[in-house]
Amino acid sequence: MQAPELPAAPPKRRWALGALAATALGAGLGASWWRNRPTPVPLPTGLWARQWNSPQGQAFGMQGFQGRPLLVNFWATWCPPCIEELPLIEAFYQQNKSNGWQVLGLAVDKPERVQTFLTSTPLSFAIGMAGLEGTELSRALGNLTGSLPFTVVFASDGQISQRKLGRITQMDLDQWRGLR
Repeated sequence: MQAPELPAAPPKRRWALGALAATALGAGLGASWWRNRPTPVPLPTGLWARQWNSPQGQAFGMQGFQGRPLLVNFWATWCPPCIEELPLIEAFYQQNKSNGWQVLGLAVDKPERVQTFLTSTPLSFAIGMAGLEGTELSRALGNLTGSLPFTVVFASDGQISQRKLGRITQMDLDQWRGLR
């Protein structure tokens, strides 16, 4: 035995239900956008005055990177996506250094591990040993989870123009290339 069919809703009722559904969808999308909207992150105090040591122990300062676009990548030798993206970052640096681009890799790792890694995978951009301080700096730059890899792009004026948590892609780099 079949259940009897219910009569279709009157047109006014269908219109009202459709309007209600559209309103709920719009409210949900708006709330989602509001919660996940990009928010400016103030620069950490003294960012451009910080000093880093290279894996070989030579000191260098952040102030030397001011005035030109800068890609800062937080990485570690124990982080597979970090290692996977480093050749891409190296290629980006090689292709764009003549256009003023700079790259700084901040290793959240031990110097011995980074030295060993760099003998098998040489990188021509600057590497700074950030250690656990790097995790705190990445959080201050907008990496709320402290996860790796994390990349920040600074415009020539020293302000953050892009951030990305997770492995970067060629599409990311192509988009960032046009930033100044």
